[in-house]
Amino acid sequence: MKKLITILVVFISALTFAQDQYKTGMQKAFGFWGEGKIIEASNLFERISTAEIDNWLPAYYAAQVNTVASFGEKDKEKLVKQLEKAQEFVDIAKAISPNNPEIIIQQAMIHTAYVVFDGASYGMTLSPEIVALYQKALAIAPDNPRVVFSKAEWDMGSAKYFGQDTAPYCKEVERALELFANFKPESEFHPNWGKDRAEMIAKDCGK
Repeated sequence: MKKLITILVVFISALTFAQDQYKTGMQKAFGFWGEGKIIEASNLFERISTAEIDNWLPAYYAAQVNTVASFGEKDKEKLVKQLEKAQEFVDIAKAISPNNPEIIIQQAMIHTAYVVFDGASYGMTLSPEIVALYQKALAIAPDNPRVVFSKAEWDMGSAKYFGQDTAPYCKEVERALELFANFKPESEFHPNWGKDRAEMIAKDCGK
């Protein structure tokens, strides 16, 4: 009996230590990201992902760091390198957590970064894929505020590009804000972004 108790204590201690390491590592990676240290953040999320083989979150954030950094990038070689890195991590996250709406949105964001960079080269091929991804995410999680908002923002951008009315999508942004108000992430590291941008877009609606 004493031997069993000892084994349990050792196991629980090891598990607690691993959880503490994970938490510390993730906090440090987010700190790098907040300081604009993209490479350091990406590399740390990657190392955490290697250790946390059943956890999709580190790979998801490694993909997101590289994707967000690509918006506004003017150097095509750098942009493609970042987005290829993002795609690598999204594929890892998808393998761990298939049909996850948060990961589906991240995939759509990677495609969107290409389209924003060069619509003439990427728009025709990637735009239909982006639409399909948002429709898939919405079917899985119709009340996820990031799904609703991200789809609305894409639809709004497409409407502006083709000179169409954006009012219907403004309503979806407002709906997303209602969902954000009641949304609670599963943990401190689960996706919880989007509300600030949704509020910004909502203010511009109707202008």
